[in-house]
Amino acid sequence: MSKPAAAPKITTAQPEDYFQLLKPRVMSLVIFTAVTGLVVAGGDIDVLSAAIAILCIAVGAGAAGALNMALEGETDALMRRTRGRPVAAGRVRKNDAMAFGVVLSLFSVMLLGMATNWLAGGLLALTIAYYAGFYTLLLKRRTPQNIVIGGAAGAFPPVIGWAAATGDAPWQAWLLFLIIFLWTPPHSWALALYSAGDYAKAGIPMMPVARGAKSTRLQILLYSLVFVPVAIAPGFTGLGGPVYLAVSIVGGAGFLFLAVRLWRSRAGDQPDKAEAVGREAALYDVRSGAKPARNLFAFSILYLMALFAALLVESMTSMMSL
Repeated sequence: MSKPAAAPKITTAQPEDYFQLLKPRVMSLVIFTAVTGLVVAGGDIDVLSAAIAILCIAVGAGAAGALNMALEGETDALMRRTRGRPVAAGRVRKNDAMAFGVVLSLFSVMLLGMATNWLAGGLLALTIAYYAGFYTLLLKRRTPQNIVIGGAAGAFPPVIGWAAATGDAPWQAWLLFLIIFLWTPPHSWALALYSAGDYAKAGIPMMPVARGAKSTRLQILLYSLVFVPVAIAPGFTGLGGPVYLAVSIVGGAGFLFLAVRLWRSRAGDQPDKAEAVGREAALYDVRSGAKPARNLFAFSILYLMALFAALLVESMTSMMSL
């Protein structure tokens, strides 16, 4: 059992603190995948409605992040990777963060529904509720499969973007969903392998804590073997063109190489308990034995962005040539 962190001394919140509640790094990836879904979908959505849709999806993602931080403040304070977050550090009160998240949730869902359609608005509402409620409150502390099931929340943005553009969510949109959904476990478990000490201290049963590093490395490899073919699939379905196919195959080969190297390593066998300085150091500076996990984690971000960038570039090029 983890001991609850001592209540932080509340200081006066600054605008920057409320911006950090939105999890801007996560929001940037949400925006990128949502824009890709919207553009690839085509449809007859006008520029203003498209801009409002992306704004709403971004704000909705930020609202979910604020609710997550409000609910997880005490847990975040126990982990060196998250203890600098506004609620955990005492810069924003829990109730203020909760109210901020609720207001942004209502604003983003209602505006998206009115500006585009209620399928898109409903999917955004589902995403916020899924992440803040189902994942944060029910899954995270109860099962090592938390990130597998909860990963659906991060996979919805391209579907929401597609629905905003067309009022529909066909199988192509759900293929984009599946790519992100299958990407999430190897990405997140790679991080967990070199942050296992933090998760154990906070009482969160992430896979390395609950099943051990060896089992986690194997599961990362197995998920990678499923994920990469799915990531390549749009190149053979007409959703992606030759650029996408080349990026997905070359990047997928690199992803599998790193996954195999991680599986053969001893990453996570000795959790890194060293105190790192600063948020960036806590995320990327690891002992040498954990570098295969860190390398897969970092490459996974680049690979996912490259996949969606290829789809986006091909779609925009096709639109410009019409």
